[in-house]
Amino acid sequence: MLCGRIPGLTLGQRQLCSEMPDALIALGEGQQRGAHECQHQFRGHRWNCSEVWQRNVFAHVIPIASREAAYTYAIASAGAAYAVTAACASGNISMCGCDVRHKTAPPEPWKWGGCSADVEFGMRYTRKFTDARELERDARTLMNLHNNRVGRTLIKKLLRTDCKCHGVSGSCVMKTCWKSLPPFRLVGDKLMQKYHKAKTVQAARGKRGLRLVLSRKKHLATQKPTLVAPKRLELVYLEASPNYCERSIQMGTLGTAGRICNRTGHGPQSCDLLCCGRGHNTQHIQRSEQCRCQFRWCCQVECEQCDESYEEFTCK
Repeated sequence: MLCGRIPGLTLGQRQLCSEMPDALIALGEGQQRGAHECQHQFRGHRWNCSEVWQRNVFAHVIPIASREAAYTYAIASAGAAYAVTAACASGNISMCGCDVRHKTAPPEPWKWGGCSADVEFGMRYTRKFTDARELERDARTLMNLHNNRVGRTLIKKLLRTDCKCHGVSGSCVMKTCWKSLPPFRLVGDKLMQKYHKAKTVQAARGKRGLRLVLSRKKHLATQKPTLVAPKRLELVYLEASPNYCERSIQMGTLGTAGRICNRTGHGPQSCDLLCCGRGHNTQHIQRSEQCRCQFRWCCQVECEQCDESYEEFTCK
C-alpha cells in the first residue's frame, strides 16, 4: 500500500519498496535530511536550494546540469545512505543490523564491539534505489550517477572509530571500539568543498559506450585532445550555472527579488551580490518582546517589556 501511494517512483523503485518498505521510510527521511543540509549550506547564495524536492522527495530535482545540481544529487544520496545506515543500527530495518565484519583483533589493547554502522548495506540499498531512476543512459544520467556515488561513498570515508574504556576506577586497561556515523553537518561541509572544486565534464563515446571525461584540452595543435576521466570523489557538472538573478521556470530558478540581504557585508549574502545590481529596499521594523524575566517565589515569572527597532534590507 505504501509503495503504491508514492508518486514518481520507477518500476524498479516500486519493487525495492515492496521488498523492504521499512527501508524506504528511512531513505525518505535521509533525502529530507539532505535537503535541509543543502538549504543550510546555500543559505546566503543567490541559489539557496529552497525549492528543491518541494513536490516529490524522490524526483529529479534540477533541470539544468549545473554544479548546483551536482551538489543536490550528492547530498541527497549521502543523506539517504546515512539514514538507512542509522536505521539499521537502531533496529528499524528488518533486513540489516550492526556491522559484524570487524573480527580481527588489532595489536593495540582494544577489541571490536558495540554496534558498528553497517554502511555497506546503506550504500548498497541507496545505490539500488536512487540509481534506479536514471533510465536514459545519456550524459545527464552519467553525471547524476557519478554524483550519487560521490555522496554515498563520502559517508563511508567519514566513518569514525568510537571507543569506550573498561577498567577499575576509570582506568583504560581495555577499550571496546566500533564504527559510527559522523555528524551530517561534516558531510555537508565536505561536499561544499567539493562543490567549489567541481569539474566540468562532457560525454565521450568509447569501446564500452558513453562515459564522462573532463573537458577537452589541446596542449599542441598537432596533439589529439586528451580524454581524462574525473576522479571518483570529485563532483562533476555539464553546464555552466545561470546567474540565478531572475526567476525562470524553465531553469528552475526563483530569482533573488524579496530575499533578505546584508547591506554592510561583503560575502554571498551582501546586498551588492545577492541583489544582482538592482538595489535593495529598506524597511524599518519595530517589535516588542518580553525580556529580563525573573522568577518570584512562589510561583510567578515577571518580565519587562522591551522594544526593539531595526532595519531589514530586501532585494528589489
